Amino acid sequence: MNKIVSIFSGVGGIDCGFHQAGFNTIFANDNWQIACDSFKLNYPEAEVKCASIADVDFKIIKEKYGPIDGLVDGPPCPPFSKSRFYRTDKKRGIEDENGFLTVSNYFRALEELDPKFFFFENVAGFVFKPHAAALEMLKEESERLGYKIQYRVVNSANYGVAQIRQRFICVGVKKDMPDFIFPEETHSEKPDENHLPWVTCGQIMNDIDFDLPEDKDRLAGSKHKDLLPLVPPGDNYLFFTKERGYPDPIFKWRSRYWSFLLKLSPDKPSWTIQASFSNNMGPFHWKNRFLRIQEIQRIQSFPEDYIFTGNFADKWRQIGNAVPPMLVNAIAKQIHKLYF
Repeated sequence: MNKIVSIFSGVGGIDCGFHQAGFNTIFANDNWQIACDSFKLNYPEAEVKCASIADVDFKIIKEKYGPIDGLVDGPPCPPFSKSRFYRTDKKRGIEDENGFLTVSNYFRALEELDPKFFFFENVAGFVFKPHAAALEMLKEESERLGYKIQYRVVNSANYGVAQIRQRFICVGVKKDMPDFIFPEETHSEKPDENHLPWVTCGQIMNDIDFDLPEDKDRLAGSKHKDLLPLVPPGDNYLFFTKERGYPDPIFKWRSRYWSFLLKLSPDKPSWTIQASFSNNMGPFHWKNRFLRIQEIQRIQSFPEDYIFTGNFADKWRQIGNAVPPMLVNAIAKQIHKLYF
């Protein structure tokens, strides 16, 4: 089985997609103990080091395990996120200390491991103009280390995930290898003879959509809990604005985050599952309740038997931080097909 090293591993969403394509994680690194505990339970044969990436000597890993086929990772995304684009109180991209630390250590790992390929994932904002320095660094360092790259922003829903989640994906391969070609999309909002329709929330959740007693004890919407039932499925707080024709407007247009009072529709994919759980930030279930762990696990396309440790908020964070395994698997299978 082809060997990969995983960094910024989290709970292992990327690894899950690669394992399903025939790869094997031999070493993983993250700095959050709960995520590391979950990773170890799901991949017991992998060596898992819970520490800052700055404290990992990748030369030792290569000496221990021999030639490495691939380096896979999804560095922390806040410095490159869309929300950071609008904020003036925090630095952006690699001007942010954490952003520079993650990207620079990523290339240190790439140089010391010298794998055949690498898989790099981040938020769609990675290609925004304010983050141009990070993208340029990715191009320049890849060239210096002997890799040619292909990158694009992809929508997880277009690969069968029941979630509209835009991600920046970059695949680099050694210069003497054939160019990487992204796999064809399999699904579309407008299906045709070559594309299936988007997978909807109802399709993946209806069989577990039953009422539980604890639903009554956890009121979604916080102080706006009385407004949430009025929001149509697939809509958010903008329903209550003048611009949308609400007779007695409650909120100003675009005065809140998009996910405020956001409600899923059973007839559409979910919007992006965030890493942080909130009482008034959705998406919420169309029955006006919080989503359950099993539901967001399915929305993110994790297998049913995947293990998440910690409390409710910990599990939500692990799942929300992950890259959908189904999306990763489509790309990992293409890598395996082209090079192994």
